[in-house]
Amino acid sequence: MSGGTFTTYTTANGMASNTVASMLETFDGATSDGTMWFATPDGLTALSKGRWQTWTASDGLPSENVNCLLEDSKGVLWVGTTRGLAFRGARGFQTPAGEPASLHAQILGMAEDAEGWIWTATSTQVLRVKRDTLLSGTLAEGDIREYGLADGLRGVDGVKRHQSVFKDSMGRIWFSLNRGISVVDPARLTGRSAPVIVHVQTISADSAVLDPMSSVRIPGGRKRVTFSFAGLSLSVPERVRFRYLLENFDHEWSSPGPGREAVYTNLGPGHYRFRVMASNPDGIWSSDEAVVPFAVDPLFWQSWWFRMGAVVAFAMACVALYRFRLLTVTHRLNVRFEERLAERTRIAQELHDTLLQGFLSASMQVHVATDKLPPDSPGRPVLTRALELMRQVIDEGRNAVRGLRATRSASLDLEQAFSQIQEEMASVEQESESVAFQIVVEGDERPLHPVLRDEVYRIGREAVINAFRHARAKTIELELKYAKQLRLLVRDDGQGIEPGMVQAGRDGHWGLAGMRERADRIGARLYVSSSGAAGTEIELVVPGEVAFSDHATGKAGWFDGWRRRRRNGDNE
Repeated sequence: MSGGTFTTYTTANGMASNTVASMLETFDGATSDGTMWFATPDGLTALSKGRWQTWTASDGLPSENVNCLLEDSKGVLWVGTTRGLAFRGARGFQTPAGEPASLHAQILGMAEDAEGWIWTATSTQVLRVKRDTLLSGTLAEGDIREYGLADGLRGVDGVKRHQSVFKDSMGRIWFSLNRGISVVDPARLTGRSAPVIVHVQTISADSAVLDPMSSVRIPGGRKRVTFSFAGLSLSVPERVRFRYLLENFDHEWSSPGPGREAVYTNLGPGHYRFRVMASNPDGIWSSDEAVVPFAVDPLFWQSWWFRMGAVVAFAMACVALYRFRLLTVTHRLNVRFEERLAERTRIAQELHDTLLQGFLSASMQVHVATDKLPPDSPGRPVLTRALELMRQVIDEGRNAVRGLRATRSASLDLEQAFSQIQEEMASVEQESESVAFQIVVEGDERPLHPVLRDEVYRIGREAVINAFRHARAKTIELELKYAKQLRLLVRDDGQGIEPGMVQAGRDGHWGLAGMRERADRIGARLYVSSSGAAGTEIELVVPGEVAFSDHATGKAGWFDGWRRRRRNGDNE
């Protein structure tokens, strides 16, 4: 609006508000036409080349209520609002990245000194911030400084005035605060602050006070260790900040603070180094730090010899428990073997004393009756046939009794017993004489339980006889190995077994099934593999505590045998 000496601009002309808190003239680019900026309670308004434009919170400002403006030495426009600081960049207005919480308060005034620091008055603080790091979002600890009563101010609360912070022609910064006007000369601050000298005064472990200047050893069991330290500053001691680190315990430095104590609880035994450093009132950290090495003694139960003794005692207890369990299982197994042997002997005696003796008596009577008949008697051939049948039954009964009792080969060791199999086969089948039969024994021979030895022999004998009769093999090898376990291996180069018969067997033939049953009864493992190109291989593995009567066993064999006996043996 015009018509007199003055021209008046209002909201009707494009301003955000009729109330203006601050005005500033800047230059856009290299043109000489200045842009006028107006700070108002309803936004930031600019007048450039006769055009008005307004920015609000939606355009990047922290708040629409703008209090003050500043154009720094590099032409950057800074805006102070009731909710913090913003600047005008290439992407418009934005708040500095990573700015501290102190700059989120109401900004009442700003001024820049010759060193590139921006002095700011907020509603509750007087701050100095390094412009370049604030602009780039890389503020470090020494790039912002707060001033208070200890620095000579009578008050720290800013007041809302036009240019409440002002730089004069001599470079001094003037502040209009709640308790008067204060002034600071930034040129006198450059290089004025000396580094802080820090040292550890005392160390206390619970109620005991220790001297940090001597070799520090803290008795074990102390729950609370306190380090007291101090920093010597000749300017403003109240603004000294400390941070500390305990090596072998802390992973990073503590947050800076004015506290002069560090407390640690329940430190474990070992060697440590306590480090503490301080910053001066200008936020400059000293390169020198105070270091106190110390050690925490272990309690007796934390010492290496106690832990080693505990490990040894635990290992001995495990061995003793294992041996006790092993002896218990072996004793039970031996009792079962003895019971089975006694039962087989009793049955053999009963068969011999009753059935076989009765058949012998009957055969003698039939023989006498046959001898009394004339040679041409028609009944003589019938009686002769009956004698043959009775003789066959008696032979089979004797074989059954021999099987229940210890066999003839039981008095021999396994090698000798197996070596007679080829002779037995030669008396029945002439082709067996042309088969190369070899027995290999590894390890020292060890005594076996009679019942188990008989079962091992019968399994091996069945495997060898099957190789002689059915495999059409040219070479048969039997390997007997005495080690932590008893291992019997029978292999041939014959025609092999059909894959379906390896597991299921053949109807009417019980060789493989019988071997598996015998192996299960003694807690052993039987493996059968066969192919037409490589022949057949049958392997029997008996755990040592089951096989050997001297009980020299290995842990793995005992576990396998015990597990198999639990699954199969208890149901016999």
